[in-house]
Amino acid sequence: MSSTAASVREQGRRARGLVAEQYDDAGQQHATAQFGMWVFLATEVLFFGVLFAGYAVCRARDPEAFLLGSQHTEIVFGAVEAGILLLSSATITFAVNLIKFDARRVVAALLAITALLGVAFLVLHGVEYSHEYDEHLTVGVDFAQHGPHARGIELFFFLYYAMTLYHSLHVLVGVCVIATMGALVWRGRIRDEYTTPLVLAGLYWHLVDIVWIFLFPLMYLIGR
Repeated sequence: MSSTAASVREQGRRARGLVAEQYDDAGQQHATAQFGMWVFLATEVLFFGVLFAGYAVCRARDPEAFLLGSQHTEIVFGAVEAGILLLSSATITFAVNLIKFDARRVVAALLAITALLGVAFLVLHGVEYSHEYDEHLTVGVDFAQHGPHARGIELFFFLYYAMTLYHSLHVLVGVCVIATMGALVWRGRIRDEYTTPLVLAGLYWHLVDIVWIFLFPLMYLIGR
């Protein structure tokens, strides 16, 4: 009896276009999509890993310059940004879990909050960049540091901008994806029987958060 009911549900999913032709069932489709996302996240980790490795080598070669450079970063901004991303990670986790109970309005609200937190992170980071520009710390545009460690400080800020801007790009993409997921949930396109896109969006957003957990101490805390 239960197998018959499951078969009927599977036929219903196919009729509504929730299961593509190449998959045997919704479970296989979900597992395949999740595996593909993990592969994509692994490539992103490799790219960030190269940046982190480059930072480690450069810091080992001139630790005093990197110490002086990190003292120019605004630790309060970095800490608030870390708190924002950690909170957003919690809200999207609640959303992914609650979609299984078809709590459409609550899930849409949680996704909206997550997207707004991502926007808040980007705005704060933009303010932080503007402060660094005012202090003549923008590499290639207006960088004015003097002394024996000036070149090393400039290298620190080059890596700082490269890594944080690349991370911010990921945040921007994540905000767009999560906003889209919220709209789809609100319209009923994503619900308890079809949660795959939302689960994948959650995995991507967690990567964004984890990267900042590593960036924050490297750029703001070490040597303070």
